[in-house]
Amino acid sequence: MIDAERYLRRAIELARANAEGGGRPFGAVVVKDGEVVATGVNEIVATGDPTAHAELTALRAAGRALGSPDLSGCSVYASGHPCPMCMAAMRMAGVVEVAFAYSNEDAEPYGLSTAAVYADLARPFAEQSMKIRHVPARLESHPDLYGGWKRRGDGRG
Repeated sequence: MIDAERYLRRAIELARANAEGGGRPFGAVVVKDGEVVATGVNEIVATGDPTAHAELTALRAAGRALGSPDLSGCSVYASGHPCPMCMAAMRMAGVVEVAFAYSNEDAEPYGLSTAAVYADLARPFAEQSMKIRHVPARLESHPDLYGGWKRRGDGRG
């Protein structure tokens, strides 16, 4: 756990510096084989990009540093509890471990908790706050989008 605490302190330092610079208080560190391969901070305020969470900016940087979207074998250390979007992205990228320093309970008094989003996503689609529906639209000229992709050999991720 000593290494985890060291990486978490680094994520917290990044978050603190980001907040002091006008950003949101979130930082993340991506580690592979005991080496930091990338870091990221929450850039929502700076970029206007609602997906620019610290974990995602760190994943993007890690993919560039490693030359691959496959982050198998990587661990992510985040200053705060990753939101569902970030958690899903880490899973899809192959991240094997996630640790965070501040919980949703710690974040709640400051309006920074994502616990309500987790709770909403756990409900059936029809009961969620966002309208979600499947509409099976197809192009008449190319009705097999996924099959065409696979046949072209583009199955690299």
